Amino acid sequence: MQKLVDLYDEAGVDEDNSLHFAPEGSGPTVFLFVGVNGAGKTTTIGKLANRLHQQGKSVLLAAGDTFRAGAIEQLQVWGERDDVPVVAGPAGGDPSAVVYDAVRKAKDENFDVLIVDTAGRLQNKVNLMTELAKMKRVIQRELPDAPQEVLLVVDATTGQNALSQAKEFNKTTDMTGIVLTKLDGSGKGGIVLAVRNELHVPVKLVGLGEGMDDLSDFDPTKFVYGLFKGLIDAPPADETVDDNQEDADENK
Repeated sequence: MQKLVDLYDEAGVDEDNSLHFAPEGSGPTVFLFVGVNGAGKTTTIGKLANRLHQQGKSVLLAAGDTFRAGAIEQLQVWGERDDVPVVAGPAGGDPSAVVYDAVRKAKDENFDVLIVDTAGRLQNKVNLMTELAKMKRVIQRELPDAPQEVLLVVDATTGQNALSQAKEFNKTTDMTGIVLTKLDGSGKGGIVLAVRNELHVPVKLVGLGEGMDDLSDFDPTKFVYGLFKGLIDAPPADETVDDNQEDADENK
C-alpha cells in the first residue's frame, strides 16, 4: 500500500493544486464549472462564492444551466445565501446568452470573480457538449485570457464512470482542475488517482459536507493518507489528516 502512495506522489511532482486568478487590474477572473447532473456543481459554486465573498472579493454568478428544472432557482437561492448577485435568463433559454450578459456585467461593474454554472453535460449528449464549447468561446471573445479555471465536478462515489466523464469533458473544455465532492459519503475518491494519472489534471477542491464552509483546498498528502487510512502508517505529526477528513472517513 505504501507503494501506491509513492506512485501517487511521483505522478504529482510539480502539480499545481491552486486556483488561478486573473492578474490584478486585468479584468474579472472567470471560473467555468462543468459536470454531470447530481455531481454537486451548483452546491460547490455556492460554497466557493461564499468563501470568496468572505475574503472580500466581489463575486457574480451566472446561471448557465438553463435546461435542468429548478437549476436557475437553486443558484439564485445560493446567491441570496452568499449575498452575491446572479445573472439569469428564462428556463430553457440560450445559456450562451446568459454567459454573455454575465461577462459584460462582470466587466462593466468591475467584479473580481465570475462563476459560471452549466448544464449536466452527459458525455453522450453531443449537442450539450457543443453548447458548452460555445459558452467557452463567448467568454474568450470578451475576455481572451479567461476562463482562468475550467473545473470538472466529480462525485467521489461514482467510481470508474468518473474517468469516462473526465475524458469526454476534457475533449471539449480543456479542464484545468477537478473538484471532488461527497467525500462525506461512502466513496473514498480513489478514482482521482486514475483521472489524474491518465489526464494529468490536478484536483483543486474537495467537498466534505453540505455546509456553507464544507469546501476545502485539496492537499495531496492528506488525501492519500485519508484514502488509505488504517492500511498504512500515519503520516508525520505535521502531516496528519485534518479533522473534517477524519470525520468523513470515520462515517464511511
